[in-house]
Amino acid sequence: MSEQTNMYMQTFILSAMLVVGILSGYFLRAFFASKKIREAEQKAKDLTESSARDAETRRRETELQVKEMKLKMLEEFEVETKERREEMGNAEKRILQKEENLEKRVDLLEKKEKDIHTRISELRQEEEGVKSKRDELAKLIEEEKQRLQAMSSMTKEEAKKLLLARVEEELTHEKAVRIRQAEEAIRESSEKTARQMISTAIQRCASDHTAETTISVVALPSDEMKGRIIGREGRNIRALEMATGVDIIIDDTPEAVTISGFDMVRREIARIALESLIADGRIHPGRIEEVVEKAKKEIENKIKEEGEKTVFDLGIHGMHPELVKLIGKLKYRTSFGQNGLLHTKEVAQLMGLMASQLGLDLKTAIRAGLLHDIGKVVSAEIEEGTHAIVGGNLAKKYGENDEVVNAVASHHNEVECTTIYGILVCAADAISASRPGARAETLETYVKRLESLEKIANSFKGVEKSFALQAGREVRVVVEPDKINDDEAVVMARDLRKRIEQELEYPGQIKVVVLRETRAVEIAK
Repeated sequence: MSEQTNMYMQTFILSAMLVVGILSGYFLRAFFASKKIREAEQKAKDLTESSARDAETRRRETELQVKEMKLKMLEEFEVETKERREEMGNAEKRILQKEENLEKRVDLLEKKEKDIHTRISELRQEEEGVKSKRDELAKLIEEEKQRLQAMSSMTKEEAKKLLLARVEEELTHEKAVRIRQAEEAIRESSEKTARQMISTAIQRCASDHTAETTISVVALPSDEMKGRIIGREGRNIRALEMATGVDIIIDDTPEAVTISGFDMVRREIARIALESLIADGRIHPGRIEEVVEKAKKEIENKIKEEGEKTVFDLGIHGMHPELVKLIGKLKYRTSFGQNGLLHTKEVAQLMGLMASQLGLDLKTAIRAGLLHDIGKVVSAEIEEGTHAIVGGNLAKKYGENDEVVNAVASHHNEVECTTIYGILVCAADAISASRPGARAETLETYVKRLESLEKIANSFKGVEKSFALQAGREVRVVVEPDKINDDEAVVMARDLRKRIEQELEYPGQIKVVVLRETRAVEIAK
């Protein structure tokens, strides 16, 4: 029994030790676990505090940056706003100044328009007086006829011729005196204003249609140069306009002068001459004539060089020098707004392409295309024939072969095509001209009207030269002083006005100016 008790005791002790060991291990594990938890909590707390401090620091830095950006943007906005306010203020001042100037001009124009209407009514009254005097003259002529027949041994026909000659002479002088008096009365009060009115009307109404191809702008070193260009009592600008045949427009545009004229050659001569005068500084009528002559020679050289360059670029050889010069002149001509030389070169290139595909002679095709519009250069000088027929005659005159001559003359079907080159020229011409925007009918009609105006003026006997100015609002005619006297110049202006009214259709009015100038020149050696 004691052995069994010992076993129970040992078992109990072992069980107790096992329980104590388990409890000890549990408590040790719990102790170490709680210690690690406390350490982790402390680290988490430290990390949280550190993160909070970093976040606060970054937040403050961000707020500072935002404030700095706001201040910078605010400063920039204030500077920009100030600049814009200044610009708007300056623009507003300029607009107000322009409005005041326009109002003054409108008032001045209205006043001058009233004066012109008054003058017109006076002229009509004077014209009625002239008619009544004509009737009186007719009665006096009849009475003088009867007296001459009674007192003289002359026949009725001889007396009639003598009387008519005397009356015609008296009437011519009377008409000239009356017309001159009326023009002087109007010119004294309205010449400057009328010029301003015409210039302003051209700039407002005609610039949309003609500015691109009928004006040139010359830059000035300063606005005081405008006064030197005008000269005392306008003599310099009148001499320049007379020598070049263009209109010099000097307006409020800063440091710039506008040259207006439908003839591109005249306009280019005027531009070169004016730039030379500005660079030289010596501006007076004698110097102007000299510089204009030099500019004309320079333009002739440019025309020749342009023709030679065009012929060389297209690979054409052996062409007559006069034809080469006429080709160069095409650079200063337009056809329905399309540059003549560019159009001609394009037609020549198209001819070359089509000829090469058809197996034709390439050089003949290119020559025909290049010369097809050559008649346009001289058609204004030759009254008979269209530009195609005139061009064919020129090609024949300067030694081109029959195929080229026929192609040029027949490209508008006015002459029968005898070769395929004529048909190709028609096709190439149509292709070049039919591109969208290549041509403008309105501008071509405008230029033809100005050419017709000059043609009518040149048809009068004794006319040396004539210029259409002010976009067709004025025609200026220079007569030969040894052939036309002062009275005949006045009558010519009247007759030219009637011819224009009968033969031309035009908007508004056309001013006719006939100039007769006699110069005595001697050279001291």
